[in-house]
Amino acid sequence: MAQINDPNVTAQIASLANTGVVDTDQIVALLNTALPAGQQIAVGAGVTTGIYKRFGEFDKVNAKVEVVTTGLWTSDEGQINNFFTSSTQAAATSGKYYYNIYSYNPQISASAEVEFAIAYGHVDSSGSATLDVDTNSTLATKATYAQYKSILLDPTDSKFSFPNSGGTEDDSNGLYVINIARNRYRESMDAGNWELNLSGSNGNFTFIDDSGKKFGDNFGKAGRVFNIVEGTLNVGTQLEATITNQYDANGKGFGLFYPDRGIMVFNPTALQTKLGNIHDENGNLIGGMSGSHATGSEQYNHKRLYYAVKKGADFDARRTENVSTQHFFVRATNREFNYSNNPTYIDTNGDFTEATFETDPQTYITTVGLYNDSNELVAVAKTSQPIVKSFDKEVLIKVKLSF
Repeated sequence: MAQINDPNVTAQIASLANTGVVDTDQIVALLNTALPAGQQIAVGAGVTTGIYKRFGEFDKVNAKVEVVTTGLWTSDEGQINNFFTSSTQAAATSGKYYYNIYSYNPQISASAEVEFAIAYGHVDSSGSATLDVDTNSTLATKATYAQYKSILLDPTDSKFSFPNSGGTEDDSNGLYVINIARNRYRESMDAGNWELNLSGSNGNFTFIDDSGKKFGDNFGKAGRVFNIVEGTLNVGTQLEATITNQYDANGKGFGLFYPDRGIMVFNPTALQTKLGNIHDENGNLIGGMSGSHATGSEQYNHKRLYYAVKKGADFDARRTENVSTQHFFVRATNREFNYSNNPTYIDTNGDFTEATFETDPQTYITTVGLYNDSNELVAVAKTSQPIVKSFDKEVLIKVKLSF
């Protein structure tokens, strides 16, 4: 119960009472000017006898933002175990720069979609044919390094630097990149919720980021650049992620993770120490993860990371989005919506087709339509099953709009 101590409000109410005619709408309006928002009297949502009902003041909840996390890959899957390239794309000019990676074989499935791309870059164009060898060379590795440098680094940074066990950083002339497709990560990848298995001659190793998060975006250190480390997410448990090694055996960092860009940058030197040599699916040697620095022809070093991912056969990842929501409380009181405009509700004489409806009319609510002030339908909500409505039943349906 609230007490009103505003002399102006009480004087106006007394004035209305002295006229002998009390307008309840005016009384409510006066009271609401003095009551706090949470205690005001609802208006504008009385009983309706039509098929439309205007929402009252407290029937809508606006401007709520929810953090939603879903699987990153096609069909909102959270895990990929199979990896394929497109022979058409790999043989094209773009194949010198990167390989598009699919979770379904694009040669067999026409609906296969790109999940991410793999690239290799070198600051001095090592791994690409030089211009004195091939005048048509595009120096693909140098272009790739420069592209990601311009996207991810400050203008004053000339090279990518990876942390080391000595507490400093090592500049790197080369890098491997995993670039998640834009329509996959949408707003951002979910830091602390991805896990990548890479395989080489030294064995299988799992990599995560060091954000320390387990569920949602409420945990983790400040900043949006994290280190890539060896570890496990402990999926299926309540345990936080476990970091096995922050550096390789020589104290070199494995890479950097940019969740808002959907990009992982790996240190070739550290991957060489950890993974060793890479073989294709037929056991043929592709080379070491440090990459070939030969410049007599295109070396396609990104193929090495592709086979490390393919043979690792496990890439788990999720995305996170801030979703704005509105909640509408659709109220059907006992006196409302007990009759239907459906032509089967009455016969040609205007009588109820169901005799019991004479004393106990009933309807079944299956759909709620939301209209704007111009009476235009803007949203439709379906109930999971028909809801019976009669004079002895009231219904409250909560409609949630996310956008």
